[in-house]
Amino acid sequence: MSTTFFIPSVNVIGENALSDAVPHIQGYGFKHGLIVTDTFMNKSGAAQQVSDLLGKVGIKTSIYDGTNPNPTVTNVNDGLKILKANNCDFVISLGGGSPHDCAKGIALLATNGGEIKDYEGLDVPKKPQLPLVSINTTAGTASEITRFCIITDEVRHIKMAIVTSQVTPILSVNDPALMAGMPAGLTAATGMDALTHAVEAYVSIAASPITDACALKAATLISENLRTAVKDGKNMVARENMAYAQLLAGMAFNNASLGYVHAMAHQLGGFYGLPHGVCNAVLLPHVEEYNAPKCAGRLKDIAAAMGVNVDNMNDEEGAKACIAAIRALSKDVNIPANLTELKVKAEDIPTLATNALKDACAVTNPRVGNQAEVEAIFKSAM
Repeated sequence: MSTTFFIPSVNVIGENALSDAVPHIQGYGFKHGLIVTDTFMNKSGAAQQVSDLLGKVGIKTSIYDGTNPNPTVTNVNDGLKILKANNCDFVISLGGGSPHDCAKGIALLATNGGEIKDYEGLDVPKKPQLPLVSINTTAGTASEITRFCIITDEVRHIKMAIVTSQVTPILSVNDPALMAGMPAGLTAATGMDALTHAVEAYVSIAASPITDACALKAATLISENLRTAVKDGKNMVARENMAYAQLLAGMAFNNASLGYVHAMAHQLGGFYGLPHGVCNAVLLPHVEEYNAPKCAGRLKDIAAAMGVNVDNMNDEEGAKACIAAIRALSKDVNIPANLTELKVKAEDIPTLATNALKDACAVTNPRVGNQAEVEAIFKSAM
């Protein structure tokens, strides 16, 4: 059976990547771009920095900075109005996963029309989105390279997963200098999000030798660098290694997909507005305990990638060592211990589980869950 590997055609990464990406953007012949970002990135001057760099090569820009931490249908519609008002011919996302996903929604509606909820699910859009350049400022979501777009429906209180190659950016930029100002909490959350991508991709039934190589290297880089990046945000070696790690993890899950960690975390984000990376970090060891009987050998591989000596362990022991290593890293970077600390309510679990079972990201979980099993995982994480 063949596999298909999706990734943007151009990816610029490392120090000075932002400046080095400008000639690539100029080469597309764009005239006017909509910069999609959030209030913080705009007030910090980052949006103006991008606007100035593009202005020097004759590209005009307009700015939409209303993206929420969990981007909403309203955010997409508001940004689309600005895009149309300025006749923009491409979109630039600036920030972490939230602006990237919001920009994907805007760019998708710009060419396909309708409402963003029309495209929920797998491979629904018929046309490519308006060209999207994604400039990343966090080391975690990898949304700057993926075919995933997650938008919160405020009416249904759920996160919609739009999964299609039509939303893949044409160019990604990962400059660690843009990540140096991330606070410790955000660094930790996005780093654990990247680890979750690597783990879920590696245990996926859709994994391939290419995604395996990306996932294992990502796990190694994260285990070696996340603690340092959280403790010392100005450490550019750790920042650059985390930038590479999240990119590799993104390459892995963009092609091997995800599992119940993300399916469940999406519900927590949509229902309570909780940070995505934190939800993933809390849920990851609990879901992998559930998965272990089906993929113990693969979890043992991840343990080895994270620096655990598994030479004298069998697969079951290696799986337990992997889960212990995940818990230790999460604790070391000050992730909350459980869902109770995040104010999740036990009475909401049946609804959360029902919605998680519908999530498109759950399709490649190594063991198919049912309502009772997903509820049990939620309860174990409380």
